[in-house]
Amino acid sequence: MDKTLVVMAAGLGSRYGGVKQMERLGPDGEILMEYAIYDALAAGFNKLVLIVKPEILGDVKELFGDRIEKSTGIKIDYALQTIDRFTGSRPELSARVKPLGTVHAVICAKDVIKSPFAVMNADDYYGRSAFEAMSAELENLHGANEATMVAYRLKNTVSPFGTVTRGVCSVREGELCKVTETYKIKLMPDGSIRDTSASEVGVELEPDTFVSMNLWGYHQDILPVMERYFSAFLAALPEGDMKAECLLPTMMDDLTASGKIGISVLNTNDRWFGLTYKEDKPGAVETLMRLHGSGVYPPTLWNN
Repeated sequence: MDKTLVVMAAGLGSRYGGVKQMERLGPDGEILMEYAIYDALAAGFNKLVLIVKPEILGDVKELFGDRIEKSTGIKIDYALQTIDRFTGSRPELSARVKPLGTVHAVICAKDVIKSPFAVMNADDYYGRSAFEAMSAELENLHGANEATMVAYRLKNTVSPFGTVTRGVCSVREGELCKVTETYKIKLMPDGSIRDTSASEVGVELEPDTFVSMNLWGYHQDILPVMERYFSAFLAALPEGDMKAECLLPTMMDDLTASGKIGISVLNTNDRWFGLTYKEDKPGAVETLMRLHGSGVYPPTLWNN
């Protein structure tokens, strides 16, 4: 069966201070999303969709897109996330700079998603086992009312260099009950992990709490549901609000609460790493070199 990997690569990278999705990290100049693509293809995915901003499309193709197509024989479909798409009801948003969020990103790719699909961030390393579990579970999804996600342990997803945003999950008997988008989660000097969104002292979080890293799995029939959800988001958006985003974790929480969807939770003990801050780069490079050296990855990802 066809399985599509959808990579969301249109974010601004504001905390990182640049287009972090384009940072060369691997021994042959590989960027982080190439490792997820490599792992996904090895796990049985056979369709690729990259969601990008128009201004980086040429760079993405030159940097790695063309060589992936040449090495694998798989054609990459590119989808452009721009403010004007699906926002005709709110023309004033044309002045907005910040992207409209991950739900908007996915519906910008709806015309090229024709099979069950996984959605991922471009600036996160998820690990091989995450895509193996996701690939297997996609075969169990039969409609818009079924979805899945890969959950990580909170302690494996924090950065020592600043706060992170995570979808904190409540799980019962392998099903997602609730996901709360939680901002300013911080690893403290004493090793505790705290939600500091309300105060510097923060509320301590259990290290083994499940969190979402935006690795979601869907049947393609979810796409009209996402489009309607985004339309409702726009209708409720206060006049003059140029920062609010329509986010996948929030949508999934709303659909779960209303009983419109059941979401299986696939957990992994893999350790996340990514490029939230510039200081994250040396550690990411070191980890990837170690993975290449140990044989998890070949000397270079693609044979060109």
